[in-house]
Amino acid sequence: MRIRVIITIVLSQFACTSVWFAANAIIPELASKWGIDPNSIGTFTSATQFGFIVGTLLLALLGIADKLKPSYIFLVSGLIAAGSNLALLLPELNIYSITILRGVTGLALAGVYPIGIKLASDYYQNGLGKALGYLVGMLVLGTAIPHFFNYISLEDSLKDVVLLTSGLAFLGAIFVGFTVPIGPHHKVSTQKFEFSKIATAFKIISFRKASFGYFGHMWELYTFWAFVPVLLKLFNEMNNTNISISFWSFIVIGSGAFSCIYGGYLAQRFSSQWVAKYSLLFSLVCCFLSPLMFFLPSSLFLTFLIIWGLLVIADSPQLSTLVAQSAPITVKGTAITLVNCIGYALTIVSIQFLNYFIDKYNNKLCFVLLGIGPLLGFCYFQLKKNK
Repeated sequence: MRIRVIITIVLSQFACTSVWFAANAIIPELASKWGIDPNSIGTFTSATQFGFIVGTLLLALLGIADKLKPSYIFLVSGLIAAGSNLALLLPELNIYSITILRGVTGLALAGVYPIGIKLASDYYQNGLGKALGYLVGMLVLGTAIPHFFNYISLEDSLKDVVLLTSGLAFLGAIFVGFTVPIGPHHKVSTQKFEFSKIATAFKIISFRKASFGYFGHMWELYTFWAFVPVLLKLFNEMNNTNISISFWSFIVIGSGAFSCIYGGYLAQRFSSQWVAKYSLLFSLVCCFLSPLMFFLPSSLFLTFLIIWGLLVIADSPQLSTLVAQSAPITVKGTAITLVNCIGYALTIVSIQFLNYFIDKYNNKLCFVLLGIGPLLGFCYFQLKKNK
């Protein structure tokens, strides 16, 4: 029973999160069709992240994640995400309407990703790190799959990517909504939201440590994912190469699924904290070495990007595990959702921060700025260890 349920959650997480970066994969097509700036990747990504933040904040303030059946929240949210993504095929769109649609998609995804973690934690207490390794691994593949759909599209890549990702999100929502019952560790909260109760969670050292590690990780993660096509394009321009941006964006982002899953097994052997800490450290090294990668041969450049793609996400399931395990049980869903909210708020700052420097300087040194997050996250782990 438990294995069947976690497989359903994992596959549905992949299906629903396929709409997350759908617009990023078809930016050139959207720009060509509607006459918008092809550099709108930062705008659309930030709009999705902002919608996600608003959604997670509402879930936290209203305590919905701890009051309603999680699978129903997942169902409704997944269907809305599918619909708002499908609306990218409507006639007469412009940069403003697309930005709003991406915001709605992000809003709906707030009921998918953190709720998926909540569903998994309701079934697993021991071995949660391994379970979340698969869960976040599927989120990674979901994030990458629009780039693959764009690569294999034969004629109208905009239409193909939107239809395929929307269809996957619809199916994922239906499967969780109608086949995943309430877990044995689920606890319904009838209490009203009180900020003091969530604030109390941050007084717990283990919860605070996991949360701040997660915040540092998030500074780097989504900005790296959003700008992988930019990195590939920049390398092509600097070295007069013709690397397929769609295909290699899929490979670089999607490779993180394997490190998430393998990290889950490492967490069983060592600990979730061990995996999270060293993932932050080695991802930080990639950030600092990033200016050098543009001078490598194509094969070594792609190898470096894949390694970075593996490391940038490997800590995510383990940090989520530490947050879930250390949160007070009566507000666990709300605490997880609020931590997600803060983390995704940081992604907007990071995306716009890097976007500004790239537009202003177009300099390969800009990607070193991604290291700010993992540096602070790693240092926080070390400081708390030594106290």
